Amino acid sequence: MGQGRGWEGAVLRLLRAKDFVLTVTDTEDVTPHYRRLRLTDGGMLAATGVHPTMWVRLWFDDAGKPHQRAYTLVDPDPATGTFSLEFALHEGRASAWARAARPGDTVEATVQGTGFEHPSPFPSHVFAVGDPASLPAINSLLDALAPAPATAWFEGDTDRLPLRTDPARHEVREVPRENAGAALTERVRADLPDLLEATPDPYVWIACDTATTRTLAAFVRKELGVPKHRLHALGYWRATPAAPARR
Repeated sequence: MGQGRGWEGAVLRLLRAKDFVLTVTDTEDVTPHYRRLRLTDGGMLAATGVHPTMWVRLWFDDAGKPHQRAYTLVDPDPATGTFSLEFALHEGRASAWARAARPGDTVEATVQGTGFEHPSPFPSHVFAVGDPASLPAINSLLDALAPAPATAWFEGDTDRLPLRTDPARHEVREVPRENAGAALTERVRADLPDLLEATPDPYVWIACDTATTRTLAAFVRKELGVPKHRLHALGYWRATPAAPARR
């Protein structure tokens, strides 16, 4: 396993990445554009352990060429060796595979580069910015940092999506996807400064399209003065016809 993956596969092998074969056991269409797959892990969780926002690279064939995308584990259970993956469906090889997946189907996965460091001191308030692509990671983050209160700016409609929020602790501010992410950027720039001033130990987590993520991360660091260790920012997809790069 792991042969024929081009330069990406070669680099991962040099970095001692671990490879596994995952098997689909169940499927669920959460919405017409959001699908959940339940899988067995092929021994992965016992070998790697589990941490919040943990993700794996899945490998797909794209007209004979290797194609990899990363997805966040949902409800990983080392005792049973199972977890779910959730796909925000769009055009692309990974989404095509997820749409067609049935119990018994397999997919190769690589674990390398994933990690999570709990912020210290513990957050007095969590500020998250994301969209359907980063929804599983947002859920994992809020679980990991409970009972901290949180404010989340979510680009898109949350209707029927499995956003795990507690109304007593979490506020979700929906923002439409407009002007290549400009609406989200403007909303966060307008809302966040006053909210940061009201809490002593904030933690800011940003994961949306790459351009928006970079813009907001620069704003939080340079204009609002949030230290690097209190900010996590990672572009999950590129605003092009290509598929999102991370889930």
